Amino acid sequence: KASADASHLVEELRQEQDHALQVERLCKGLEQQVKDLQTRLDEAEANSLKGGKRVIAKLEQRIHELENENELEQHRHQETLKELRKNDRRLEELAFQTEEDRQNQLRLQDLAEKLQSKIKVYKRQVEEA
Repeated sequence: KASADASHLVEELRQEQDHALQVERLCKGLEQQVKDLQTRLDEAEANSLKGGKRVIAKLEQRIHELENENELEQHRHQETLKELRKNDRRLEELAFQTEEDRQNQLRLQDLAEKLQSKIKVYKRQVEEA
């Protein structure tokens, strides 16, 4: 009976050793899969970072371009305002000059009418004399 128990225990030990070997192989396979997946994940993250850096670089470049455009547009706007103020001053000067010219014309017209009247008076006086 002891021999049967011993052979039974030897058989159980062998089965446990086989099972342990299978579990160890499975564990190593899973560890390798984890390493492979981690490597792929690291590569994907690195590529994502590179892509992200590229996108960030492009966006920063676009921001720089827009800032330059904005600066140029502000400069043009300032020049336009400067030109507008200059034209407004010129318009005021011309309006003032036009008003002075109109008043001078009225004075000259009035003077011409007075002179015409005097001429008529002088003609009449000459005719009467």
